[in-house]
Amino acid sequence: MNLYTTELRRLGKRRFIRYLTLAGLLVLVAVAVGMFFTNHRVGPEQIAAANRAAEREYQQNVTMTERHRQDCERAKAAGGTSPQGFPDDCSVIQPPPRDAFRAEWHMPATFEFREEFAATVTTLTAVLALVAFVGGASFVGAEWSTGGMMNLLLWRPQRIRVLLTKLAALLSALFGVTVLTAAAWTAAFWATGSLRGSTAGMTSGTWQSFGLTGLRGLVLVLVAGTLGFGLASLGRHTALALGGVLGVMVVGQFGLGIVMAMAQVKFIESWLLPTYLLAWMDKKVTLQNWDACQASYTGDCQALTKDITWQDSSVLLAVGLVVVLGGAIWSMRRRDIT
Repeated sequence: MNLYTTELRRLGKRRFIRYLTLAGLLVLVAVAVGMFFTNHRVGPEQIAAANRAAEREYQQNVTMTERHRQDCERAKAAGGTSPQGFPDDCSVIQPPPRDAFRAEWHMPATFEFREEFAATVTTLTAVLALVAFVGGASFVGAEWSTGGMMNLLLWRPQRIRVLLTKLAALLSALFGVTVLTAAAWTAAFWATGSLRGSTAGMTSGTWQSFGLTGLRGLVLVLVAGTLGFGLASLGRHTALALGGVLGVMVVGQFGLGIVMAMAQVKFIESWLLPTYLLAWMDKKVTLQNWDACQASYTGDCQALTKDITWQDSSVLLAVGLVVVLGGAIWSMRRRDIT
């Protein structure tokens, strides 16, 4: 019997992984449906309503300002230089100009596919990466904790081959689920843009940019699955992977952020993992430090900046992948299986 096919079947039959995948997909469906119903197509009726709302707000402000000016004049007529906090000259109380009340502030939310779809890909990736990590940890962790790994090695004693075949089955399933989900996600938001917003301005270059963002998302999902698989294999239990990540995020990230803030370290975000994950998806994250400024040629104070690029993130992801997966392979080769 083919080991790869067997592992794929074993992965598909695990109820926890099926329920976990279903839960992740339901979250994504909820997001897509929520975006559809909270956005609206903007037409002449919506523009006219927004203009009426802006005019109404302006007229209300004019009425309030006139009432305030009249109160000032009555107070000055009753005596006093500037009673009740009114200015010395009541004529300076004037309403803002009409163009200060803009109609676009009253427009309903509308989904601009070209401008907003990339951000939704990041949401898609975050949910699928979480599912991949927990699913990968559960897949191999359950094998260790139930004794299934030891039984498998009785008739397939090639330890490294068995471990890597399990990983290959996991990554194949993640690849398929991610590609299909991404296709459905794109179709759903294209429908949202078509029916509840706009799909104007789409070019081949824009689609290529979205494709590259999706490709980086796919890589991140596969890396997350591999890290969960490797950590659980190292500890021979799902809980080690989940507990390790919880410790890194809560203690290593939250605690590290507090300590660095107390030490007044510049660009604290450059030491935090979420910054690099966001930079991987968005290609670049620019950090700003307003505690120190850089004088411009006009004499203005501009915040110091630091760029975190996707290349920086790729180094971090590659190092983490090599350390965790290499450690899992070394542990599989060296440690006693019984």
